[in-house]
Amino acid sequence: MNEIKKIMVPVDFSGNSQKILRSAVDFAEKFNAELSVIFVVQSFDDYSGFFVPHMPIAQFEDEMIESAKVKMKSFVAETIAPSVPQSTAILSGDVVDEINSYAAENSIDLIVMGTHGYKGLEKILFGSVAEKVVKTAPCPVLTINPYR
Repeated sequence: MNEIKKIMVPVDFSGNSQKILRSAVDFAEKFNAELSVIFVVQSFDDYSGFFVPHMPIAQFEDEMIESAKVKMKSFVAETIAPSVPQSTAILSGDVVDEINSYAAENSIDLIVMGTHGYKGLEKILFGSVAEKVVKTAPCPVLTINPYR
């Protein structure tokens, strides 16, 4: 098995994500690895024909990115000790593509993600992100069921 020096955790800021991030911190400490926490703002370009937004889609995405930056700071601060080497990133685009691209471009050795995040409309529109990442990731993926 290859050495694990960089671990990536995609989050959606749900309670389940916090559980997964705590598990990833344990792995990072055991392997003395750097932790990269990422959030992807889903691009709505492909869905612009489905509805007429009250504000331009680009403006909405920009506001989502700014909001995610603020949320990321508090999310990471309450979950990860400063002693754990870490970085964060807010990305925009197709969630699965962005996760895979980030992993490839940053030489990620392991992706740790939950099998369950937010449910409902997101699940219907976007399908299972975890399932797609497992099938297409450029590195091993560890999925964790936050309910067990």
